[in-house]
Amino acid sequence: MASVLLCDKHLHWATKQSQSTFRWLGSLETVSWDIAGIQTKLNTIKKPCYIVRQNGHIGVTHEGTIQETDSHQAIEILTAVSPIYTHQLGDSQFCSAHGIKYAYMAGAMANGIASEELVIALGKAGILGSFGAGGLGLDRIEAAIHRIQQALPSGPYAFNLIHSPSEAAIERRSVELYIKRGIKTIEASAFLGLTSSVVHYRVSGLQLSSAGHIEINHKIIAKVSRAEVATKFMSPAPTKILQQLLEQGLISEQQAKLAETVPMADDITVEGDSGGHTDNRPIVALLPTILQLRHEIQEKYRYQTPIRVGAAGGIGTPHSVLAAFMMGAAYVVTGSVNQACVEAGTSAQVKQLLAQASITDMAMAPAADMFEMGVKLQVLKRGSFFPMRAQKLFDYYQKYQAIEEIPSKERQQLEQQIFRKDLDTVWQETVAYFQQRDPDQIARSIDHPKRKMALIFRSYLGQASRWAITGDEFREADYQIWCGPTMGAFNAWVEGTYLAQPENRRVVDVATHLMQGAAILYRLQTLKLQGLELAPHYFQYLPEPF
Repeated sequence: MASVLLCDKHLHWATKQSQSTFRWLGSLETVSWDIAGIQTKLNTIKKPCYIVRQNGHIGVTHEGTIQETDSHQAIEILTAVSPIYTHQLGDSQFCSAHGIKYAYMAGAMANGIASEELVIALGKAGILGSFGAGGLGLDRIEAAIHRIQQALPSGPYAFNLIHSPSEAAIERRSVELYIKRGIKTIEASAFLGLTSSVVHYRVSGLQLSSAGHIEINHKIIAKVSRAEVATKFMSPAPTKILQQLLEQGLISEQQAKLAETVPMADDITVEGDSGGHTDNRPIVALLPTILQLRHEIQEKYRYQTPIRVGAAGGIGTPHSVLAAFMMGAAYVVTGSVNQACVEAGTSAQVKQLLAQASITDMAMAPAADMFEMGVKLQVLKRGSFFPMRAQKLFDYYQKYQAIEEIPSKERQQLEQQIFRKDLDTVWQETVAYFQQRDPDQIARSIDHPKRKMALIFRSYLGQASRWAITGDEFREADYQIWCGPTMGAFNAWVEGTYLAQPENRRVVDVATHLMQGAAILYRLQTLKLQGLELAPHYFQYLPEPF
């Protein structure tokens, strides 16, 4: 095929000669020769695309046929591509398994930021969304289950199960609720290893069909950023935990036996540098590593249905979506960009701050749920002192063994600048909170002053996210907004378009534009690989209202 170059300065194409005997037959009235017309036809991905040349001029058309002929009356064909559809991107098995139209998922954002409205809007459009159950009480989660199941009786939807080492009871009760209310898909996140609760959920959904096939009624999409954690979710449930569940009467003998032949997760989401809990690992290094691991584990266990591996973290532009698919991702997962959408369960102030963020406006800060372990999460630092103040609390936690050891001057600074009340009052409020949520937390701190200090410090971290969600104007400087650098990349991409304003950002629009843009870029890259060179602006897909 010919090598073709668009010269914007002179608005014409410069070409090399083609030796092909193939010609295009069709009406010249269907051919676009101008830049705008060419752009439109290149972006119309549901039709074939023919690149033709006549008298040194090059154009693009969707019509006509290609035939091998020496006729000088026929038009020279330089290259062509077939139609492409967004549902062709990724693994079709992911779509069929979850009953969706795109190999795309909106991941959970805790405290209901991935709200009922967000999950329902996506579900009605045939896109999978995961409700952000992390950090919420059981009554609130059950209310969300009721509302989502009423709106999406046949799905698709998922609910998040976030691992909290310091609150095992919450994890256990969440699983019991999911089983009771018939939740068929969960997104397991922040796990450092397998727990009896997540194994209980998985195995209790196993059964044999009348034809003798294993049916997996409890699907797990596990989000991981480490190979050792991925290995556990790719492997069958541990025998020790199965035995414990058997002894507790939570699973049957048959289910325990079936569990030996299926992996713990149907899908593994490889999470690169992202908002919230993250190891800040580059997806271009992490995804190939986990794909190779999946291959090795599949060779070992020979699962009837191979595990699918998707990509998350840094997914916020058509370019990053396509990059993930080209690296072999079965599906993509978005997070930060959804938080700035209309349907997200957070305040207008937060959405405005997110819409102004650049890729450098992020920082790492201690996580409330894994504070004592030193685990950090990524947040927006623009307009907030939270990262600095949260780190200061962790420094005190490392330095002192009890609240009483903190020098009076430093304690006074904590009370005035961070908590805005005396620490004795903070402790009483913390006791009241955990008496409702998890009384064992208070019981375990009675004779452990360092644990008591951790609970007091965690109260600030926990409330900081709620201040952001509710838009508390008196604590705006303390907003904890989970966010990764892809938020800045998204903002740069949509600058000057209708999606630049947060009030126009709807989660279905964002998903559709990301997938459509990736499909267009795939077409352009295919043409490029065939020898067609396009000016850079052709690769800038800009979203327009539907």
